Amino acid sequence: MSAPLTPRQALQRRAQALDAAAQGVTDAIRIAAVADLPTRFGDFCIVAFHDPLDTSGREHVALVHGVVEGVQDVPVRLHSECLTGDALGSLRCDCRDQLEAALRLLSSGPCGALLYLRQEGRGIGLANKIKAYALQDTGLDTVDANLRLGFRDDERSYTTAARMLRALGVGSVRVLTNNPNKIKQLKDNGVVVSGRLPHALPPTTHNRDYLRTKQRRSGHLLDVPDTPEPESGTED
Repeated sequence: MSAPLTPRQALQRRAQALDAAAQGVTDAIRIAAVADLPTRFGDFCIVAFHDPLDTSGREHVALVHGVVEGVQDVPVRLHSECLTGDALGSLRCDCRDQLEAALRLLSSGPCGALLYLRQEGRGIGLANKIKAYALQDTGLDTVDANLRLGFRDDERSYTTAARMLRALGVGSVRVLTNNPNKIKQLKDNGVVVSGRLPHALPPTTHNRDYLRTKQRRSGHLLDVPDTPEPESGTED
């Protein structure tokens, strides 16, 4: 009896199957590369994609734990890039905390996937996000800052994310999110969503107003109190 495939081998086999099925098909998404990626949060495979329908020029990746092909109820996190939070440790948002908590949760189970989507600043780009920060420093909230710059509250699209999930071959997903729009867009793009996993983290002094705006104006499923909870003696 042959040994079971490792997660990397399973993904490589999936990539070969997609390549074979895509012969002569100009709009098919493909898996471009697969490699092991041990992290401080657990062991993953990192997967790069080539999607001819995504003309943004951005390269999105998936971090896959375990074998997800054909599996039902796969926990999945759609995480949009946030340079200031993810890499630089900004306290204005909860992006880094959400990213790290998601990776820990996904690696603790038999399988899961995090899609890292290059949609900086809710899709408005890094320079415009910094312009929005400057407007927030004058008293605007995140929604009004985006609107002042001529953008919608949220410019992100999850069409490519849905195509990435289909490329990975997941059967159905449980989405780790507080944002109902992510679930709606995945369903609209043919992904079977079997449930939602809440992903709320405690607010801090710096991001409380940001999270309140998400809750009040963007429809996120949060419960952020108007005033801080009594301090327990620990740092934010």
